[in-house]
Amino acid sequence: MFKPYGIIPPVITPFTEDGKFNESAYRKMISHLIDEGVHGIFPLGTTGEFYAFDLDEIRRIFEVAKDEVAGRVPIYAGTSHITTRGTIERVHIAEELGYDAVSVLTPMFVSQTQDEVYNFFKTVAENTSLPVIMYNNKPKTNVHVTPATCAKLAEIPNIIGIKDSTGDFTNALEYLRLTRGAENFSILLGRDTLIFAGLVSGAAGAISSCSNVAPRLVANIYDKFKAGDLNGALEDQFTLNPLRIACNMGTFPEVIKEGLELEGYPVGKCLAPIGPLTSDEREKLRVILKDMKLVD
Repeated sequence: MFKPYGIIPPVITPFTEDGKFNESAYRKMISHLIDEGVHGIFPLGTTGEFYAFDLDEIRRIFEVAKDEVAGRVPIYAGTSHITTRGTIERVHIAEELGYDAVSVLTPMFVSQTQDEVYNFFKTVAENTSLPVIMYNNKPKTNVHVTPATCAKLAEIPNIIGIKDSTGDFTNALEYLRLTRGAENFSILLGRDTLIFAGLVSGAAGAISSCSNVAPRLVANIYDKFKAGDLNGALEDQFTLNPLRIACNMGTFPEVIKEGLELEGYPVGKCLAPIGPLTSDEREKLRVILKDMKLVD
């Protein structure tokens, strides 16, 4: 069974000035991330503004990403939607294109009981041969996958892991504790300040938005940890943290995109209604990137 690992950037989706998908910038971004040492590529996550596209656009973005990765690293498809049937439609596109795994967020806006959460992921898993990574982002969706529900879902063979973006490390630890006997089930951190702590506790890696901006630094947290250099991994985590904290300045993922623009990558702005950073916020971000030695 496929096993996720390492640092996986949920790749930003670049736009032209008129708000169209910028394929050439996307290809350059993907190859840049792989060249910098990330361990996977993940199109159309939250950082990739998955909610902004129709099915034809999703298919095209998936096609371009798969082609550009060209087997160099595992590739994960963001297949999230507000309904079960919409999610399955997106999963089937990823399956047709030969993706390694899919990431599935709890349906947003619709409040769900834990039984409904369980049945949602179970139904998605039953409708694909692909490995499924659940995605808990309670701060965005107001829907939670409790540790008990996660442990129950971990018994389904092709549900192979969960990304925890709650920012609640006790929750992540409970995922780890309750699934430690589950074969082929992994925990991935979704809060970039907690990558090192997660690895120490047994997590398989992280789906890291900030690895768009600082791919080598974030990959180093994992690589140094695996090599036994715990002090080095922790220092890199501390270097990364101001960037992740700075993401609170704007509406997510605007800070990620503006950070890339400051680094010289023409990825454009987020789609409306997300607005740009203020001039003061942009200057604060520039100083953080300079301290990280990512800009001059």
